[in-house]
Amino acid sequence: MAEFKLSASLPGHDDDVRSLVYPSPDLVLSSSWDATVRQWKLIGNNPPSFDCTLNSTGTGAILAVAFVPPSTQYPDGLIVSGGRDPVIEVRQPGDTVQDNALALLPGHTSTVCCLDVSESGKHIASGGWDRQAIIWHVGDWENTTVLGDHGGNVLDVLFYDKDTVITACADEAIRIFKTSGAGVGKVSGQTLGIVRALCRIPKGFSIQADFASAGNDGYIRLFTLNCQQIRSFQAHDNLIYCLSALPTGEIISASEDRTAKVWQGDRCVQAITHPAGAVWSVAACAKSGDIVTGGGDRIIRVFTRSVDRQADEAAIQAFEESIKASSIPKEHLEDLDTTSLPGPEFLPRHSGQKEGHVQMIKEHDGSITAHQWSETDRQWVKVGTVVDSAGSSGRKKEFNGLDYDYVFSVDVKEGAAPMALPYNLSENPYEAASKFLADHDLPAGYLNQVAEFIIRNSQGARVGQPAGPQTQTPGSDPWGSGSRYRPGDADASAIIQSRPKVLPQTQYLPIISANLRVMQKKIQDFNQEFLDTGDKSYALNPTDLNVLSATIGQLEQDQTSDLEEGSELAIRLVSTWPMEKQLPVTDLLAILAASSPTVVEYTSSGSETIVDLLSRAFQNTGNPNHATLATRGLANLFSTEQGRLVMDGEFEKVQQLLQPYVDEPEKWKKSFIVAIATVFINYTVMLSASSSASASDPPSGPNADRALALLADTTALIKSTKDSEVMYRSLVAAGTLLTLGADFRMAAREVFDLERCLIRASTEVPEPRIMGVVVEMKDELNG
Repeated sequence: MAEFKLSASLPGHDDDVRSLVYPSPDLVLSSSWDATVRQWKLIGNNPPSFDCTLNSTGTGAILAVAFVPPSTQYPDGLIVSGGRDPVIEVRQPGDTVQDNALALLPGHTSTVCCLDVSESGKHIASGGWDRQAIIWHVGDWENTTVLGDHGGNVLDVLFYDKDTVITACADEAIRIFKTSGAGVGKVSGQTLGIVRALCRIPKGFSIQADFASAGNDGYIRLFTLNCQQIRSFQAHDNLIYCLSALPTGEIISASEDRTAKVWQGDRCVQAITHPAGAVWSVAACAKSGDIVTGGGDRIIRVFTRSVDRQADEAAIQAFEESIKASSIPKEHLEDLDTTSLPGPEFLPRHSGQKEGHVQMIKEHDGSITAHQWSETDRQWVKVGTVVDSAGSSGRKKEFNGLDYDYVFSVDVKEGAAPMALPYNLSENPYEAASKFLADHDLPAGYLNQVAEFIIRNSQGARVGQPAGPQTQTPGSDPWGSGSRYRPGDADASAIIQSRPKVLPQTQYLPIISANLRVMQKKIQDFNQEFLDTGDKSYALNPTDLNVLSATIGQLEQDQTSDLEEGSELAIRLVSTWPMEKQLPVTDLLAILAASSPTVVEYTSSGSETIVDLLSRAFQNTGNPNHATLATRGLANLFSTEQGRLVMDGEFEKVQQLLQPYVDEPEKWKKSFIVAIATVFINYTVMLSASSSASASDPPSGPNADRALALLADTTALIKSTKDSEVMYRSLVAAGTLLTLGADFRMAAREVFDLERCLIRASTEVPEPRIMGVVVEMKDELNG
């Protein structure tokens, strides 16, 4: 049988692709950590191309999507989704995000992480972190059946037939129910482990079993409906997240190890490696036999065995080259003995043990590369290079296809492999900890300990951290790559008790997270559009393209000198390119604002400053991300002395620009409001450092006016936001203003009712770090 080849790549999601459905050859449905559900409709062939439309947006990650097939009542079918919001949403395929849902299904009390639809389309099954599975009757939405007796998160649900539902659970058990709710069977035992995925075995499978399961131990297990295990085999070296079945009788598995594997019985016939990150989901189209995958690199990929549906050679080659160029973090290979690895001469002399077998090679230059055996081609294929951690070298770490300031190793269970905990300084430590616990099905009781571990071990600039040298590399990790955290360690709880004093904030905060290569690619794509349409006045010349490439390379290596040419180019493009094309160049300018004083110098010679240049982004009402990037640029200007001088002189202009967004922060994207709060923090740091606004001087002149204006804006955010990161940054900004003197504390109490604001902050977002800064602010108010 032919191998699967790339058919189409579908970029569009802004975060990991978590769930997929492939109901027909011309339709793919996806959901993501970016809180969206998307439809991908086939619009062209030779090669295949898809059009993307948003069907739904949520308030948090959407972890599951399902499709109800067309019926007389719903001729176009229905799209069902669930996630961090425990209310399941049912929409029609033609709906837009502005349309109301057809039905909202309350029933779960925590995150919904799995959905399935019966073959008849009459029932939906859901499972969640509330240890419940629920059967819903399509059209009669209030008619539900709860499947009980689960001792952990329900991680997958499967309609085996119209009368039978199977559930997979984190309590290391599989349960079989009748749709009436009656339990009819259970598989459990120490060897089963956490079960994450289920799949009905189609007729034609070479082993006579009814369904398959997979989970954390990397094994696929085959069972009959009477709970008898027929066979088990190790399919992956890491967690298996998803199983799906092909009409040929084959099974496909998706894993943390970057691969989707095709199985005939217990024999792997193809391992499809992905460029970066876990493969969270895989789905097969019953009509075409094609498959679709999604995971950590945010790209959905369609694969086919049909030559007629393959992508063009350039796209296939680009995909294969991206795999060869991918990075494999060394932390994921802790058992790797680099001293005993063979050299490249090993490859032509030896064959792999089986399809997908991976061999590490020590190259002549000392680097370590990974090579995967292809049984079909009878050759080794390079699938990546092992890279050191970035923590101790000042470089970013790559994990799941994204760059992070830190990737910690976390030991959870004695004898088990450590788990990777990625984290960027721009993130809320509690949200990063919560995502980590959810990803690995760990108890929520570990949240505070994991978050405090992140705070302790990430020593770069952060809100509330004592001042340090401004030249410290944001990605540096003084604890080294061997630093690990074990939930339950005694010293973790001690961190909470010895939380350092936050107020006043004394360090300027940049926002410098960006995917530089994606940024560069987008600028190049727009440039090509200009050339193709004849708009050569906007097009970059070869010298410009070389400057762009060199600038991206310097920023990747944290080289902050000699960025003059790159700064001049970014300023020119932001000044001249059409507004709808400015997003990536504004992103570049925002990053340069934190690194290059040249950005300020190039825009200060005339009547306008860089503040005026960035302010233009707010005119692009069609794309709110533009204003977000510009606001990050404003925050980043505080990173250099020249930038601080400009921001000092332009305070009134900046404050008037941002003030309209503080009264109703929930109307805007979180990243935008976080950037606004960061600008406010940096202004309060500037005021705190100014001798004319010290506690020993009377509040007078423009600095007093500025402090009161900032106090008004930050208290407005505290009164209205529900987001923990916006709340924390607003509190730190307002708290720093309280340290300026008694008159400001009086204004906070009597004019801005800050005491009531603090009560709201404590009840709305009861995180330890929120409570800590609230206590400090109350002490200041009463001081």
